[in-house]
Amino acid sequence: MNVIESAQKALKDEIEGLSLLKDFFNSNFEDAVNAIFKTNGKVVVTGVGKSGHIGRKISATLSSTGTPSYFVHPTEASHGDMGMIENNDIIFAISWSGETTELGNIVKYALENNIKLIGLSSNKDSHLAKSSDIALNLPLVEEACPNGLAPTTSTTMQLVVGDALAISLLNIRDFNKDNFRSLHPGGQLGAALAIVEDIMHSGNSLPVIESGSLMSDAIIKISEKGFGCIGVVSSNHLIGIITDGDLRRHMGPEILNNTVDSIMTKNPQTINSKVLVSDALNLINQLGIQGFFVSNNDSKPIGFIHFHDLIRIMKG
Repeated sequence: MNVIESAQKALKDEIEGLSLLKDFFNSNFEDAVNAIFKTNGKVVVTGVGKSGHIGRKISATLSSTGTPSYFVHPTEASHGDMGMIENNDIIFAISWSGETTELGNIVKYALENNIKLIGLSSNKDSHLAKSSDIALNLPLVEEACPNGLAPTTSTTMQLVVGDALAISLLNIRDFNKDNFRSLHPGGQLGAALAIVEDIMHSGNSLPVIESGSLMSDAIIKISEKGFGCIGVVSSNHLIGIITDGDLRRHMGPEILNNTVDSIMTKNPQTINSKVLVSDALNLINQLGIQGFFVSNNDSKPIGFIHFHDLIRIMKG
């Protein structure tokens, strides 16, 4: 068997394992989701070996989608970390066999302290399953490993169950982009979820000039603000914009004595402060403009964004 055949065989084996999960999502799974949703505590995920690695990822996904969670290694729990677990928490224990020795103490702790225990295993008659308040029983499958030893299909199934759990809870909570943005302020993801309000120039940085002003004053302000344009306002409402392009089109000896109203482009494009930065950049590219004045439905400019600002944040 060559490399490509081997890879395709592994994929086939794991897809077959995942297909068996259709019947897994039953009333027990629903009970687990509802129990977590109703709890006032955190989800304490635990597991050993590859199940432990999967558990760490599940815990991270839960936390990032609105369900507070942390991972506790069962061995460390037996040496003092059990004190991290509170009575209103829910323990989510993962073990393919359900007989993992290291889980013994944390399962016992849950029983003795009346802490709700959700167990994920492939053996409904195992110690973990029988000790759990809610037992989630995975279908038995063969591993993609030809020796049947390395956890492969089994861990993929565990991972999918964790994702399904997190997404089910996300939907129940109506966890939206704004919630997601507040938990992911850094990196490319944070940049993609940032909104115009986060990066716009405002206050004294706003490039605006009063209607009726001379173009000589406007040119000085355009140079001072450094955005290549200036907004024309009347009674604090944006009525026009003058760009570098407008200056080139009207360039002549009389331009300095003209008023901004005679040069400006009326009714300029504005953008709402709550628009995603990524959407603002796409719109700027579509319209072929340098930037937007920010106005929330009343034509009063509260900010300005330049395409350089958008590109800078999207690059992280």
